[in-house]
Amino acid sequence: MAVPEPSRTGSPPRVFLLVFAIILTATADEAVAAGGLSIGINYGQIADNLPSPSRVSMLLRSMQVSKVKLYDADQNVLSAFLDTGVEFVIGIGNENVSAMVDPAAARAWVQQHVRPYLPSTRITCITVGNEVFKGNDTDLKDSLLPAMKSVYQALGALGLQGQVNVTTAHSLDIMGSSYPPSAGAFRPDVVPYIQPLLDFLSAARSPFLINCYPYFAYKDDPTGVPLEYVLFQPNAGVTDPTTGLNYDNMLYAQVDSVYAAIQALGHADVDVKISETGWPSRGDPDEAGATPQYAGIYIGNLLRRIESKQGTPLRPAVPIDVYVFALFNENLKPGPASERNYGLFYPDGTPVYNVGLRGYLPPMDESDATRTAIHFLALIALAFVTLVLS
Repeated sequence: MAVPEPSRTGSPPRVFLLVFAIILTATADEAVAAGGLSIGINYGQIADNLPSPSRVSMLLRSMQVSKVKLYDADQNVLSAFLDTGVEFVIGIGNENVSAMVDPAAARAWVQQHVRPYLPSTRITCITVGNEVFKGNDTDLKDSLLPAMKSVYQALGALGLQGQVNVTTAHSLDIMGSSYPPSAGAFRPDVVPYIQPLLDFLSAARSPFLINCYPYFAYKDDPTGVPLEYVLFQPNAGVTDPTTGLNYDNMLYAQVDSVYAAIQALGHADVDVKISETGWPSRGDPDEAGATPQYAGIYIGNLLRRIESKQGTPLRPAVPIDVYVFALFNENLKPGPASERNYGLFYPDGTPVYNVGLRGYLPPMDESDATRTAIHFLALIALAFVTLVLS
Protein backbone atom coordinates (compact mmCIF):
# COMPACT_ATOMS: atom_id res chain seq x y z
CA MET A 1 0.00 0.00 0.00
CA ALA A 2 1.37 3.41 -0.94
CA VAL A 3 2.26 5.69 1.94
CA PRO A 4 0.82 9.18 1.44
CA GLU A 5 3.30 12.05 1.41
CA PRO A 6 3.17 14.43 4.34
CA SER A 7 1.20 17.59 3.68
CA ARG A 8 3.40 20.49 2.56
CA THR A 9 0.80 23.07 3.42
CA GLY A 10 -0.32 21.96 6.87
CA SER A 11 1.18 22.68 10.26
CA PRO A 12 4.54 21.05 11.11
CA PRO A 13 4.39 17.93 13.29
CA ARG A 14 4.25 18.62 17.00
CA VAL A 15 7.44 16.66 17.61
CA PHE A 16 9.23 18.93 15.16
CA LEU A 17 7.88 21.93 17.03
CA LEU A 18 9.17 20.49 20.30
CA VAL A 19 12.65 19.84 18.87
CA PHE A 20 12.69 23.29 17.28
CA ALA A 21 11.62 24.85 20.57
CA ILE A 22 14.41 23.02 22.44
CA ILE A 23 17.03 24.17 19.94
CA LEU A 24 15.70 27.72 19.96
CA THR A 25 15.59 27.78 23.76
CA ALA A 26 19.24 26.74 24.00
CA THR A 27 20.26 29.40 21.48
CA ALA A 28 18.17 32.09 23.16
CA ASP A 29 19.47 31.24 26.63
CA GLU A 30 23.05 31.57 25.37
CA ALA A 31 22.19 34.98 23.91
CA VAL A 32 20.51 36.14 27.12
CA ALA A 33 23.45 34.92 29.18
CA ALA A 34 25.74 36.91 26.89
CA GLY A 35 23.79 40.08 27.58
CA GLY A 36 20.80 40.09 25.22
CA LEU A 37 18.96 43.28 24.43
CA SER A 38 19.77 46.06 26.87
CA ILE A 39 16.13 47.16 26.85
CA GLY A 40 13.66 45.90 29.43
CA ILE A 41 10.00 45.06 28.85
CA ASN A 42 7.00 45.43 31.15
CA TYR A 43 5.04 42.18 31.27
CA GLY A 44 1.52 43.13 32.34
CA GLN A 45 -1.26 40.57 32.61
CA ILE A 46 -4.55 42.50 32.84
CA ALA A 47 -6.14 40.37 30.15
CA ASP A 48 -8.03 37.11 29.69
CA ASN A 49 -6.42 36.00 26.43
CA LEU A 50 -2.68 35.97 27.09
CA PRO A 51 -0.40 33.00 26.42
CA SER A 52 0.86 30.98 29.37
CA PRO A 53 4.06 32.10 31.16
CA SER A 54 6.00 29.14 29.73
CA ARG A 55 5.17 30.30 26.20
CA VAL A 56 5.98 33.90 27.09
CA SER A 57 9.33 32.74 28.44
CA MET A 58 10.12 31.25 25.04
CA LEU A 59 8.96 34.39 23.24
CA LEU A 60 11.10 36.74 25.31
CA ARG A 61 14.17 34.54 25.20
CA SER A 62 13.87 34.11 21.43
CA MET A 63 13.85 37.93 21.26
CA GLN A 64 16.99 37.93 23.45
CA VAL A 65 15.26 40.17 26.01
CA SER A 66 17.33 40.08 29.18
CA LYS A 67 15.22 42.27 31.53
CA VAL A 68 11.55 41.92 32.50
CA LYS A 69 9.45 43.99 34.88
CA LEU A 70 6.35 42.56 36.58
CA TYR A 71 3.67 44.36 38.55
CA ASP A 72 3.43 41.48 41.01
CA ALA A 73 5.46 38.41 41.92
CA ASP A 74 3.55 35.79 39.94
CA GLN A 75 5.06 32.43 40.87
CA ASN A 76 4.03 30.92 37.52
CA VAL A 77 6.04 33.57 35.67
CA LEU A 78 9.08 33.34 37.93
CA SER A 79 9.06 29.55 37.69
CA ALA A 80 8.84 29.72 33.88
CA PHE A 81 12.10 31.69 33.79
CA LEU A 82 14.17 29.46 36.10
CA ASP A 83 17.80 29.18 34.94
CA THR A 84 17.27 31.42 31.91
CA GLY A 85 19.46 34.37 32.98
CA VAL A 86 16.61 36.84 32.52
CA GLU A 87 16.70 39.66 35.09
CA PHE A 88 13.47 40.46 36.93
CA VAL A 89 11.92 43.45 38.65
CA ILE A 90 8.96 42.24 40.73
CA GLY A 91 6.29 44.31 42.45
CA ILE A 92 4.18 44.66 45.56
CA GLY A 93 0.82 46.13 44.52
CA ASN A 94 -0.62 49.27 46.08
CA GLU A 95 -3.27 47.18 47.79
CA ASN A 96 -0.53 45.41 49.79
CA VAL A 97 1.74 48.34 50.63
CA SER A 98 0.18 49.14 54.02
CA ALA A 99 0.55 45.53 55.15
CA MET A 100 4.28 45.65 54.37
CA VAL A 101 4.81 48.26 57.09
CA ASP A 102 4.75 45.34 59.52
CA PRO A 103 8.29 43.86 59.51
CA ALA A 104 6.91 40.35 60.03
CA ALA A 105 4.62 40.68 57.00
CA ALA A 106 7.46 42.06 54.88
CA ARG A 107 9.73 39.20 55.86
CA ALA A 108 7.00 36.65 55.13
CA TRP A 109 6.48 38.21 51.69
CA VAL A 110 10.18 38.05 50.86
CA GLN A 111 10.37 34.48 52.14
CA GLN A 112 7.48 33.46 49.87
CA HIS A 113 8.04 35.53 46.74
CA VAL A 114 11.78 36.08 46.53
CA ARG A 115 13.85 33.59 48.49
CA PRO A 116 12.59 30.38 46.78
CA TYR A 117 13.54 31.63 43.31
CA LEU A 118 17.08 32.80 43.98
CA PRO A 119 19.52 32.32 42.39
CA SER A 120 17.78 30.30 39.66
CA THR A 121 15.62 33.29 38.72
CA ARG A 122 17.50 36.60 38.75
CA ILE A 123 15.34 38.89 40.87
CA THR A 124 17.28 42.14 41.15
CA CYS A 125 14.69 44.68 42.28
CA ILE A 126 11.39 44.95 44.18
CA THR A 127 9.06 47.87 43.52
CA VAL A 128 6.87 48.68 46.51
CA GLY A 129 3.73 50.28 45.07
CA ASN A 130 3.24 51.95 41.71
CA GLU A 131 2.52 55.66 41.11
CA VAL A 132 1.47 56.06 44.74
CA PHE A 133 1.55 59.88 44.62
CA LYS A 134 -0.76 60.02 41.62
CA GLY A 135 -3.83 59.39 43.78
CA ASN A 136 -5.31 60.93 46.92
CA ASP A 137 -4.87 58.01 49.32
CA THR A 138 -3.07 59.65 52.23
CA ASP A 139 -2.73 56.40 54.16
CA LEU A 140 -1.05 54.78 51.15
CA LYS A 141 1.36 57.70 50.79
CA ASP A 142 2.21 57.60 54.50
CA SER A 143 2.80 53.85 54.36
CA LEU A 144 5.06 53.83 51.30
CA LEU A 145 8.46 54.60 52.81
CA PRO A 146 7.95 52.55 56.01
CA ALA A 147 6.92 49.62 53.80
CA MET A 148 10.01 50.04 51.62
CA LYS A 149 12.20 50.06 54.73
CA SER A 150 10.54 46.92 56.08
CA VAL A 151 11.11 45.06 52.81
CA TYR A 152 14.70 46.27 52.71
CA GLN A 153 15.28 45.06 56.28
CA ALA A 154 13.67 41.72 55.42
CA LEU A 155 16.14 41.31 52.56
CA GLY A 156 18.97 42.13 54.96
CA ALA A 157 17.78 39.54 57.46
CA LEU A 158 17.95 36.93 54.69
CA GLY A 159 21.34 38.07 53.44
CA LEU A 160 19.94 39.52 50.21
CA GLN A 161 20.76 43.22 50.59
CA GLY A 162 23.00 44.27 47.72
CA GLN A 163 21.57 41.50 45.57
CA VAL A 164 17.99 42.81 45.43
CA ASN A 165 17.17 46.54 45.39
CA VAL A 166 14.04 48.14 46.85
CA THR A 167 12.38 51.14 45.24
CA THR A 168 9.03 52.40 43.89
CA ALA A 169 7.86 53.71 40.51
CA HIS A 170 6.49 57.24 40.07
CA SER A 171 4.24 58.91 37.55
CA LEU A 172 5.71 61.99 35.89
CA ASP A 173 2.90 64.05 37.38
CA ILE A 174 4.92 64.22 40.62
CA MET A 175 6.73 67.04 38.81
CA GLY A 176 5.58 70.58 39.51
CA SER A 177 7.96 71.95 36.87
CA SER A 178 9.79 70.17 34.07
CA TYR A 179 10.67 72.90 31.57
CA PRO A 180 13.36 73.79 30.96
CA PRO A 181 14.93 70.59 32.29
CA SER A 182 17.29 72.51 34.58
CA ALA A 183 14.23 74.00 36.34
CA GLY A 184 12.83 70.56 37.16
CA ALA A 185 11.13 70.48 40.55
CA PHE A 186 8.76 68.16 42.37
CA ARG A 187 5.27 69.30 43.29
CA PRO A 188 5.31 71.06 46.67
CA ASP A 189 2.77 68.60 48.11
CA VAL A 190 4.96 65.56 47.37
CA VAL A 191 8.28 67.03 48.53
CA PRO A 192 7.71 66.00 52.19
CA TYR A 193 7.40 62.41 50.94
CA ILE A 194 10.10 62.51 48.26
CA GLN A 195 12.83 64.04 50.43
CA PRO A 196 13.07 61.15 52.94
CA LEU A 197 12.45 58.65 50.13
CA LEU A 198 15.53 60.00 48.32
CA ASP A 199 17.52 59.71 51.53
CA PHE A 200 16.53 56.03 51.68
CA LEU A 201 17.34 55.38 48.01
CA SER A 202 20.73 57.02 48.45
CA ALA A 203 21.59 54.94 51.52
CA ALA A 204 20.30 51.72 49.90
CA ARG A 205 21.92 52.53 46.53
CA SER A 206 18.61 51.97 44.79
CA PRO A 207 17.36 53.77 41.65
CA PHE A 208 14.61 56.35 41.30
CA LEU A 209 12.04 54.94 38.86
CA ILE A 210 9.93 57.23 36.69
CA ASN A 211 7.18 56.42 34.17
CA CYS A 212 7.65 58.79 31.20
CA TYR A 213 5.22 59.09 28.27
CA PRO A 214 5.91 61.86 25.75
CA TYR A 215 2.76 60.59 24.04
CA PHE A 216 0.61 62.21 26.73
CA ALA A 217 2.10 65.63 25.99
CA TYR A 218 1.44 65.19 22.27
CA LYS A 219 -2.10 63.90 22.81
CA ASP A 220 -2.95 66.88 24.99
CA ASP A 221 -1.55 69.44 22.54
CA PRO A 222 -0.98 67.92 19.07
CA THR A 223 -0.73 71.34 17.40
CA GLY A 224 1.72 72.77 19.93
CA VAL A 225 4.04 69.80 20.53
CA PRO A 226 6.20 68.97 17.48
CA LEU A 227 5.69 65.35 16.47
CA GLU A 228 9.36 65.02 15.47
CA TYR A 229 10.41 66.06 18.98
CA VAL A 230 8.40 63.32 20.71
CA LEU A 231 9.23 60.61 18.14
CA PHE A 232 13.05 61.00 18.18
CA GLN A 233 12.96 62.22 14.58
CA PRO A 234 15.35 64.86 13.18
CA ASN A 235 14.52 68.32 14.53
CA ALA A 236 16.28 71.45 15.77
CA GLY A 237 15.55 70.50 19.36
CA VAL A 238 15.15 72.74 22.40
CA THR A 239 18.04 74.41 24.18
CA ASP A 240 17.98 74.81 27.93
CA PRO A 241 18.80 78.52 28.53
CA THR A 242 20.46 77.79 31.87
CA THR A 243 22.73 74.87 30.95
CA GLY A 244 23.01 75.46 27.20
CA LEU A 245 22.24 71.77 26.65
CA ASN A 246 20.25 70.91 23.54
CA TYR A 247 17.45 68.34 23.65
CA ASP A 248 16.31 66.70 20.42
CA ASN A 249 13.61 64.60 22.11
CA MET A 250 11.13 65.04 24.93
CA LEU A 251 11.92 61.79 26.78
CA TYR A 252 15.49 62.85 27.57
CA ALA A 253 14.28 66.29 28.63
CA GLN A 254 11.81 64.66 31.02
CA VAL A 255 14.50 62.45 32.54
CA ASP A 256 16.90 65.35 33.04
CA SER A 257 14.17 67.42 34.66
CA VAL A 258 13.79 64.60 37.21
CA TYR A 259 17.56 64.64 37.79
CA ALA A 260 17.35 68.39 38.37
CA ALA A 261 14.49 67.95 40.86
CA ILE A 262 16.45 65.29 42.74
CA GLN A 263 19.55 67.48 42.86
CA ALA A 264 17.46 70.39 44.14
CA LEU A 265 16.67 68.22 47.17
CA GLY A 266 20.35 67.61 47.82
CA HIS A 267 21.06 64.34 46.04
CA ALA A 268 23.43 63.81 43.12
CA ASP A 269 23.96 60.14 43.94
CA VAL A 270 20.61 58.62 42.90
CA ASP A 271 20.27 57.17 39.39
CA VAL A 272 17.08 57.74 37.40
CA LYS A 273 15.70 54.81 35.42
CA ILE A 274 12.67 54.79 33.11
CA SER A 275 10.36 52.12 34.48
CA GLU A 276 7.74 52.68 31.78
CA THR A 277 7.56 54.37 28.40
CA GLY A 278 5.59 53.52 25.30
CA TRP A 279 3.21 54.69 22.60
CA PRO A 280 -0.29 53.29 21.93
CA SER A 281 -1.08 51.81 18.53
CA ARG A 282 -4.78 52.58 18.82
CA GLY A 283 -6.98 54.98 20.76
CA ASP A 284 -10.30 56.74 21.00
CA PRO A 285 -11.17 59.50 18.49
CA ASP A 286 -9.89 62.17 20.88
CA GLU A 287 -6.53 60.42 21.40
CA ALA A 288 -4.39 62.06 18.74
CA GLY A 289 -1.41 60.12 17.44
CA ALA A 290 -2.44 56.68 18.70
CA THR A 291 -1.54 54.76 15.55
CA PRO A 292 0.65 51.74 14.68
CA GLN A 293 2.80 54.01 12.52
CA TYR A 294 3.68 56.44 15.28
CA ALA A 295 4.04 53.66 17.87
CA GLY A 296 6.50 51.88 15.60
CA ILE A 297 8.51 55.05 15.00
CA TYR A 298 8.69 55.87 18.73
CA ILE A 299 9.71 52.40 19.88
CA GLY A 300 12.02 51.80 16.90
CA ASN A 301 13.91 55.06 17.39
CA LEU A 302 14.06 54.50 21.15
CA LEU A 303 15.58 51.06 20.59
CA ARG A 304 18.26 52.56 18.37
CA ARG A 305 19.13 55.14 21.04
CA ILE A 306 19.36 52.46 23.70
CA GLU A 307 21.46 50.11 21.60
CA SER A 308 23.90 52.95 20.93
CA LYS A 309 24.22 53.30 24.73
CA GLN A 310 23.33 56.96 24.53
CA GLY A 311 22.91 59.01 27.68
CA THR A 312 20.87 62.16 28.25
CA PRO A 313 22.48 65.58 27.67
CA LEU A 314 22.90 66.02 31.45
CA ARG A 315 24.35 62.51 31.92
CA PRO A 316 25.91 61.69 28.52
CA ALA A 317 28.21 58.99 29.90
CA VAL A 318 25.37 57.07 31.60
CA PRO A 319 23.30 55.02 29.12
CA ILE A 320 19.60 55.37 29.85
CA ASP A 321 17.95 52.32 31.40
CA VAL A 322 14.48 51.79 29.94
CA TYR A 323 11.59 49.36 30.37
CA VAL A 324 9.19 49.57 27.44
CA PHE A 325 5.47 49.35 28.14
CA ALA A 326 4.27 46.77 27.29
CA LEU A 327 4.77 43.25 26.00
CA PHE A 328 1.13 42.54 25.06
CA ASN A 329 -2.05 44.45 24.42
CA GLU A 330 -4.12 43.93 27.58
CA ASN A 331 -7.83 43.72 26.80
CA LEU A 332 -9.14 44.12 30.37
CA LYS A 333 -7.39 47.37 31.27
CA PRO A 334 -9.88 50.11 32.17
CA GLY A 335 -9.87 53.61 30.76
CA PRO A 336 -9.59 54.92 27.20
CA ALA A 337 -8.86 52.61 24.26
CA SER A 338 -5.18 53.54 24.29
CA GLU A 339 -4.76 51.79 27.66
CA ARG A 340 -5.49 48.46 26.00
CA ASN A 341 -3.19 49.03 23.03
CA TYR A 342 0.36 49.67 24.24
CA GLY A 343 1.59 46.16 23.44
CA LEU A 344 4.45 45.23 21.16
CA PHE A 345 2.56 42.02 20.43
CA TYR A 346 -0.97 40.75 20.12
CA PRO A 347 -1.73 37.84 22.48
CA ASP A 348 -1.16 35.36 19.63
CA GLY A 349 2.46 36.50 19.29
CA THR A 350 1.94 38.60 16.16
CA PRO A 351 3.80 41.94 16.24
CA VAL A 352 1.47 44.93 16.44
CA TYR A 353 4.00 46.86 14.33
CA ASN A 354 7.45 46.13 12.98
CA VAL A 355 10.44 47.50 14.87
CA GLY A 356 12.75 44.57 14.19
CA LEU A 357 11.85 42.64 17.36
CA ARG A 358 11.09 39.12 16.18
CA GLY A 359 10.23 36.29 18.48
CA TYR A 360 8.86 32.78 18.52
CA LEU A 361 5.70 32.04 20.51
CA PRO A 362 5.21 28.27 20.73
CA PRO A 363 1.75 27.08 19.61
CA MET A 364 1.31 25.11 22.85
CA ASP A 365 2.64 24.89 26.37
CA GLU A 366 5.98 23.15 26.62
CA SER A 367 4.41 20.65 29.02
CA ASP A 368 1.79 19.80 26.39
CA ALA A 369 4.48 19.44 23.75
CA THR A 370 6.47 17.15 26.01
CA ARG A 371 3.44 14.93 26.62
CA THR A 372 2.77 14.82 22.88
CA ALA A 373 6.35 13.83 22.12
CA ILE A 374 6.35 11.10 24.79
CA HIS A 375 3.07 9.75 23.46
CA PHE A 376 4.42 9.76 19.90
CA LEU A 377 7.62 7.94 20.92
CA ALA A 378 5.59 5.41 22.90
CA LEU A 379 3.53 4.64 19.82
CA ILE A 380 6.70 4.13 17.78
CA ALA A 381 8.11 1.82 20.44
CA LEU A 382 4.86 -0.15 20.59
CA ALA A 383 4.79 -0.50 16.81
CA PHE A 384 8.42 -1.68 16.81
CA VAL A 385 7.76 -4.30 19.52
CA THR A 386 4.67 -5.50 17.67
CA LEU A 387 6.67 -5.84 14.47
CA VAL A 388 9.45 -7.81 16.18
CA LEU A 389 7.02 -10.14 17.97
CA SER A 390 5.12 -10.85 14.78
